[in-house]
Amino acid sequence: MSNFGSYHPGVLFLYYMMVLLFAMFSVQPVVLVCILAGGIFFFGMLKPLRELARNLAYYFFLFLLLAVVNPLFVHNGETILFFMNDNPITLEAFFYGMIVAVMIIAVMFWCKNYNEIMTSDKFIYLFGKVTPRLSLVLSMALRFIPLFRRQIGAISKTQKAMGLYSTESRTDRVLGGMRLFDSLLSWSIENSLDTADAMKARGYGLPGRVNFSMFQFRKRDGVLLGVILLLGIFIMAGFFCGQFDFYFYPVMDEIPKTVRAVCLYGCVLVFMTLPTLLEIKEKLQWNYLKSKI
Repeated sequence: MSNFGSYHPGVLFLYYMMVLLFAMFSVQPVVLVCILAGGIFFFGMLKPLRELARNLAYYFFLFLLLAVVNPLFVHNGETILFFMNDNPITLEAFFYGMIVAVMIIAVMFWCKNYNEIMTSDKFIYLFGKVTPRLSLVLSMALRFIPLFRRQIGAISKTQKAMGLYSTESRTDRVLGGMRLFDSLLSWSIENSLDTADAMKARGYGLPGRVNFSMFQFRKRDGVLLGVILLLGIFIMAGFFCGQFDFYFYPVMDEIPKTVRAVCLYGCVLVFMTLPTLLEIKEKLQWNYLKSKI
């Protein structure tokens, strides 16, 4: 189990919402690079290196695609690199495409981390009493894609064990895909109905129902919450004071290198690498304790 995932769900949810908020409302290159680096580092702590490399390869091609496509459609900017079909390809549009790509990839990595840490029981614990039906629907929707991916793999392996997909013909592949989709659709409907019936039988959402929970707000949760709020206040102050403003058109701004800007960059970097630092601390502590045995 992840050490970061063992903290209180309320603290974890607040952290992820702040990360996604900073990622989606910032175009400052240094800030976005810090957000992306934090997401990649933590994903590498949660998943094997092979899966991390596969994701990086996929997102690298996505990065190149977005960086190249943007200047083909957006011709703003004063620094003209060359002309294509009498349309200027500008340096500013190219860099803006790169920054948008970094933003999208950073959000995707942090959403993957969110799905690994914020499980459905944590989400229902936070919002089950306020909006029981909505929280149940949202928790099922958030685990929809990873659950379907695992089920597709299980169905595919089962059908191969039964002797299907034995030929390389396109007809066999199409029929196999249709059979796989039919099985997946039937399973998803049945699973949704079973989940709804099970929750209804347990009295989920009824007034006066007592909920058992293993989550307790402890001292270390308060410490982490204080660190998150303190760093978050500094970062938001930087946003409101214009320290993270950055414009690409008509001429791209220079990245600020003042002492205040560097301190704010440091706050962003520490904030985004908090989960990774906690995981490293836990592993070092565990290895130290094992060495004492």
